Amino acid sequence: MNTTYSFRIYKSASQLPSEWNALASSNIFLTREYLEVLENSSPVNMTCHFIGIFEEEKKLVGIVLSQFLFAEKLESFGERDKCLKTSVRNFALKNFASHVLFIGNNMLTGQNAFAFDKNIKQSKAIKTLHKAITQLKKDLKEKGKKVHITSIKDFTEKEIKPLQDEFKNNYTFSTQPNMIFDINENWKTEQDYIDALSKKYRDQYKRARKKADGIVKQQMSLSDIKKYEDVIYDLYFHVAKNAPFNTFFLARNHFSFFKEIMGENFLLYGYFLDEKLIGFNTLIKNGEVMDTYFLGYDESVQREKMLYLNMLYDMIAYSIKKGFKEIVFARTALEIKSSVGAKPVKMYGLITHSNALINHNISRFFNYLEPKTEWQERNPFK
Repeated sequence: MNTTYSFRIYKSASQLPSEWNALASSNIFLTREYLEVLENSSPVNMTCHFIGIFEEEKKLVGIVLSQFLFAEKLESFGERDKCLKTSVRNFALKNFASHVLFIGNNMLTGQNAFAFDKNIKQSKAIKTLHKAITQLKKDLKEKGKKVHITSIKDFTEKEIKPLQDEFKNNYTFSTQPNMIFDINENWKTEQDYIDALSKKYRDQYKRARKKADGIVKQQMSLSDIKKYEDVIYDLYFHVAKNAPFNTFFLARNHFSFFKEIMGENFLLYGYFLDEKLIGFNTLIKNGEVMDTYFLGYDESVQREKMLYLNMLYDMIAYSIKKGFKEIVFARTALEIKSSVGAKPVKMYGLITHSNALINHNISRFFNYLEPKTEWQERNPFK
């Protein structure tokens, strides 16, 4: 029997079919609740759409997240590298890449683009996804928002293969790796982790912990997050603005709304010095995986107190204690994450440009937009 697949595009999480979460059971980032957070506290320059793939018009067999980013509302693409290349890149972004359609989640690292029913015919489902993307671009164009770039991300080498077969004219790119920390099943406490480190990295651990003397760490409730909302945002914004490259900035209410909807699955830890909030980090429980999320800190304190490194150690300690299997440390700060034991996993995506000439030279164009990162991998274990 020839099964037919169709799709529906939803503009709001409130419209999603009731059986949506059944397909999102293994990924919190595709659940209705998380999508509601995304929709209601997303960056100012982002619009989300959700795609349902149906078998024979009735049975929901696939769920997809898309994010449309329009850079004209963005004040900055990242201010760290003040040079000609940066200003040329910013010009290119504004004029040829200011409307980007992501299939996936540009705020996270990893395969958070879609989930399919395990009995689905994958090639047919991906073909239906292709049709849905074409329709979505048409809908956006009718609203005066022409999509310049379409990108499907973030996949491992094995996961990208069926997509490459369908999206043949897309350029396959690979950006910074996803830093994954595997938790040894024999570790039950933070001390087990420390014991596994070689002398050099055990000394690094001790030095960092000593430097953090006087800092008080506190898990923050919803009312705490609301009370410190402006400080939290300023700490986040400082770190985000100084990143080498940025495509969005979070909404001011993002963390409180996240906590309100996701409850115990979303953790925000505040770091206080002399009763002043000087830093924070966030964690999201995703089944047996712990996802690290955004953080922020006061630069003047961060260096002296080795605050960022201490946050990484705290995330590891908590995840071991709570029995998680791995920690997704995501991109950025690759070397320091490597020094605590995270390993790089190469990630791939597909990209295409609406302008045929640019699309023909997309590999060169892409390398220009994506700043290269030189870093040295560490191995901290015995």
